[in-house]
Amino acid sequence: MPRGAKNIFISHRHGDEARIHQLKSILRDAGQNVRDSSVYSGKGNRANNETYIKNLLGRRISWAGTVLVIVSKNTHRSKWVNWEIAHASRKDTRIVGVWADGQPTCAVPKELRQLADAMVPWDGKKIRDAIDGKLDGWHDPAGTPLPICKLPDIKC
Repeated sequence: MPRGAKNIFISHRHGDEARIHQLKSILRDAGQNVRDSSVYSGKGNRANNETYIKNLLGRRISWAGTVLVIVSKNTHRSKWVNWEIAHASRKDTRIVGVWADGQPTCAVPKELRQLADAMVPWDGKKIRDAIDGKLDGWHDPAGTPLPICKLPDIKC
């Protein structure tokens, strides 16, 4: 039976947009109902004015109780992902990094490294627990606990 709905914002780089629906699907399979305020090409992403974009993203992040950050090979290079994480932190929004499905450990965005409440594998139950605050700390893509200081700086 699905649990109560959680408001989330999924931060991602453009190349990982297809993973948004996959992420919501594995959360549903884990019994978590989510309401998503993310911005992507099919939803609310027609702006090219930076001030407008920041305002739009800021409102959507502020609405969410948790920001999930999909981390893949080039996520650390995304200006917008880092901005979204920093904004979430200023709003005291929970920040959970999620290793993209099938991706090995790779460089993470600087802001995520400094501000994340949790970093978890692509596993619906672990992501659900991280959203709920039952799972904190850093885990590698296989789910093994990993102190942040031991997270390798890998150039992807």
